[in-house]
Amino acid sequence: MSKFDPEALRAAAESHRQKTAMGSSATDQLAPNGSQVVEAERNQSRPVDLRTRYMGLWLRNPVVASAGPLSQTVDGIKSLAAGGVGAVVMYSLFEEQIRHEAARETALAEQGTESFAEALSYFPTAPSNDSGLTRTYLELIEKAAPVIDVPLIASLNGSTTGEWTQNARRMQDAGAAAIELNVYYVPGDITTAAREVEQRYLDILDEVKSRVGVPVAMKLSPYLSSFGKMAQALDAAGADGLVLFNRYLQPDIDLDQMAVLPGFGLSTQEEAKLPRSWISALYGRVNASLAATTGVETVEDVVKYLLAGADVVMTTAALVRHGSDYAGQLVDGVQSWLTRRQLDLSRARGLLAVPSNADATQYARSGYISGLERAKKIYAR
Repeated sequence: MSKFDPEALRAAAESHRQKTAMGSSATDQLAPNGSQVVEAERNQSRPVDLRTRYMGLWLRNPVVASAGPLSQTVDGIKSLAAGGVGAVVMYSLFEEQIRHEAARETALAEQGTESFAEALSYFPTAPSNDSGLTRTYLELIEKAAPVIDVPLIASLNGSTTGEWTQNARRMQDAGAAAIELNVYYVPGDITTAAREVEQRYLDILDEVKSRVGVPVAMKLSPYLSSFGKMAQALDAAGADGLVLFNRYLQPDIDLDQMAVLPGFGLSTQEEAKLPRSWISALYGRVNASLAATTGVETVEDVVKYLLAGADVVMTTAALVRHGSDYAGQLVDGVQSWLTRRQLDLSRARGLLAVPSNADATQYARSGYISGLERAKKIYAR
C-alpha cells in the first residue's frame, strides 16, 4: 500500500473544499510519492494576461485585424472588434484618391469664373466632398471609433510627399487612435538611386509626424538596399511602429489573352518566413513597436511571430477565409499554448529572436549554411 503524506492529504481536502465552494468540479490528484499535483491545474484555470503595448496603446491582446476589406463599414468594424481582436486597422485611403478629389474640387470651384459681367450674380456651388471617398472614410472613423472597445487605426497609402498627407490630421480629429502609413513605392525608373528611394520614406514619415499627435506606424516593403539600416533610420526619425511587410501584388502573364494581369491573392503561411526573420533580427535593436503581417493562418503562426519578437500579429487573410470570430479562436489558442508551456506573454515575446549579444550577420550566415547542409542530407541521392 502506498504511503501518503498526511500534510498532502489535508492540503488536497482543503483545496477540494475551496473548489466546491467556487463551483468547480475539478479533482485534485496525488503523485505516487505523495506530493500534490494541483499547481499545473491551478495554472490551467488562471488565464494568461495577453494585454499588449503597441505604439504606446494598450491592447487587450496581440492579435490585430490588418488593413483589408472587412473594415469598410461600421458593422464590419464592430464585427472585427466583437470577434476578439486587440485593435482594428482600417482599409487604406490612397494618395491617388485624395489627389483626384482635390483636383475635382478645384475644377468645381473654378466653374463660372470666365462668365460675362451681367452674369456675375451667378456663383458656383461651394465645393463639396460629401460624396467623396475621403469624406466617407472620415465619417466611418467618426461613427465606428466610439462604438468599439478597441483602438481604431486609420491607414494612409501613398508614395510621395504633398498636401495629401494632411489627411492624417483629419483622421486623427475624426477619432483614429493611430495612423498606419503604408508607403507602397516601386521605382519604375531603374536609374533611381537607393538613397533617393529610402529618403522618400523618411520625408513622408516626417510630413505625417509633423501633422499629428497620435502614434504613426510605417508599413514597409523588404525590398530596400539595406532593410535593417532603413528600419533603424525610420526608428530614429520617430516611427512609433514598423509593420513587416507590405505585400507587392506582383503581376502575372495570361498566355491565352497575351496580356499582363494585375496581381492579387490572399497571403499564405510560407510568406511569413521573411518578416519573421527580420522581426527576429530587429527585436531589441529598435525602439519602435514591431508588427507582423503576412502569412498568418493558425495559432502556431501567431505564436511563431511572438517568439520572434513581434509586439502584435496582424491578419486579414485568415479573417476573410474564416470570418471575424476566428480572431477569438486565435487568441484562445495563443493563451492555451502559453499556459501549456507555463509562459507569460512577456517571457515568450522574443524568446527565439536573434540573441542580443550575437553578431546578427554571422548568425544569419550560419543559419544559411546549416540549411544548405540539411538539404544535402535530405535530398542527396
